[in-house]
Amino acid sequence: MSHNTSKFSQYLELTKPKVVLLIVFTALVGMLLSVDNGLPPFDKMFFGLIGIGFAASSAAAINHWADQKIDAIMLRTQHRPLPQGDLSDTNVIIFAFILCAIAMAVLVIKINMLTAVLTFLSLIGYAFIYTFFLKRITPQNIVIGGAAGAAPPVLGWTAITGNLTGDALLLFGIIYLWTPPHFWALAIHRVEDYAKAKIPMLPVTHGIQHTWLHMVFYTILLFLLSVFPYLVGMSGWVYLIGAIILGARFLQLVWQMRTSTDPMLPWKVFKFSIWYLMILFALLIIDHYLPVHEFNQKVFHSPLL
Repeated sequence: MSHNTSKFSQYLELTKPKVVLLIVFTALVGMLLSVDNGLPPFDKMFFGLIGIGFAASSAAAINHWADQKIDAIMLRTQHRPLPQGDLSDTNVIIFAFILCAIAMAVLVIKINMLTAVLTFLSLIGYAFIYTFFLKRITPQNIVIGGAAGAAPPVLGWTAITGNLTGDALLLFGIIYLWTPPHFWALAIHRVEDYAKAKIPMLPVTHGIQHTWLHMVFYTILLFLLSVFPYLVGMSGWVYLIGAIILGARFLQLVWQMRTSTDPMLPWKVFKFSIWYLMILFALLIIDHYLPVHEFNQKVFHSPLL
């Protein structure tokens, strides 16, 4: 049992704050892109992000509770509060329930029912369907379960507009295709841990070479889809240039895994993939608010596109 951290720190760790920050950021991007001019209403942004962030934190806490036996086996997760005995199952379940209740109340009362329903479905998808079932029964767990993790920009979009549009689904698709190479890089780096915990991640069940081929496939698809915001007029050439550079670097790093003898390369790919998504979505915002955005729409987009 560890007593080196405060109860606040232990509960904060349950929420996976770094992951939730990325979720909230991509939701914010969805919010900002959903309006053609200016900023969305501040109250909608504030309460929307609170609801989405609390729901994601609740799902993370449930994941901690469900995976505590696995976490105790794996080196990467042995320090977590439940394996260390710092928090009880009851503590964690009550904490997750409170977060979920706050999230749903905020979204229903302050935002709209569509966003509340989609957020709740995402929570169920990650915290229960993925964590309890997919993660434990199929090597395609990340591919199938990735839909829950790709939802935040859609939730941000619907929080402001109340509608589900093609542009929102495009943002969903980018994160959905990003998830497999992102997580498989980590799975390769920690393949012995997953094997020891008997989790059927793709590198465990089918080998690293097979996983690498899948990573290349999804990274190519991601590269192609990342160009579509430009092609459909959602963004301009500033985003396009950034997306091409980022996508080329991502693909280059993944391709290097084929012959590299560097044992840390999968970890480097995993870390780069996080920066890739953050910068790509930041470019969407920057391009959206650049003074040249309207000029881009008129001059650089062919009517055929």
